[in-house]
Amino acid sequence: MKSLTILAVCGAGLGSSFACEMSIEAALKEMGVKANLAHCDISSAASTRADIIMTGANFKPQFENYTLNSTVIYLKRLVDKKEITEKLTPILKDLGYLN
Repeated sequence: MKSLTILAVCGAGLGSSFACEMSIEAALKEMGVKANLAHCDISSAASTRADIIMTGANFKPQFENYTLNSTVIYLKRLVDKKEITEKLTPILKDLGYLN
């Protein structure tokens, strides 16, 4: 199975996307899933290859203008591990990374 790549995205690609990346890492660890994680700003996200993009719900209008080959997950709270786990679990199952 190929390596899973997850990208955390915020407006500037600094603080909140990095905090989101850390929360994703903690959630994945609890699920026993290994992935390559990164974070960036929204304008860079369109040209980055990732299996899954996790970003704030407030960025949905911008992402709807992009043509992406990624699954985009919109979060109400970027660092809420419970929300991240709830939204990632069905996608990881569909992709074959979770039973």
